[in-house]
Amino acid sequence: MRQEEGPCSPNKRVRVVAAIMHDSAGHVFATQRGYGEWKDYWEFPGGKIEAGETPEEALKREIWEELETQIEVERLVDTVEWDYPRFHLTMHCYLCHVASGHLRLKEHEAARWLRKEELTSVNWLPADWDLVRNLQL
Repeated sequence: MRQEEGPCSPNKRVRVVAAIMHDSAGHVFATQRGYGEWKDYWEFPGGKIEAGETPEEALKREIWEELETQIEVERLVDTVEWDYPRFHLTMHCYLCHVASGHLRLKEHEAARWLRKEELTSVNWLPADWDLVRNLQL
């Protein structure tokens, strides 16, 4: 796993989960951030793990809160360790599929189902790039 070079506060650590949602045709769901320092960058939906939650529980909760969708978590694909300038990120990435719901955007400004060969057509967050490249293999 590649890490971004630069200053990082060793005290600030953030643990998150991300859903690599796929459909039966092999498309992957990507969302575009609508807020904050990384506005307009693309990411896999998900969020922070709360105290007492397993990563899988956190992922199901986050996807419900962000997209009003129930997912089925299939398996852990990768754990990404990444140094952003203000914090260190640990991101547990799970392959998932939609169990029920209509993927209603509540926090993101846009979303797309991307074919494998289209994954690099959007501007992903820095921590997501290696994962995106591995998904294309």
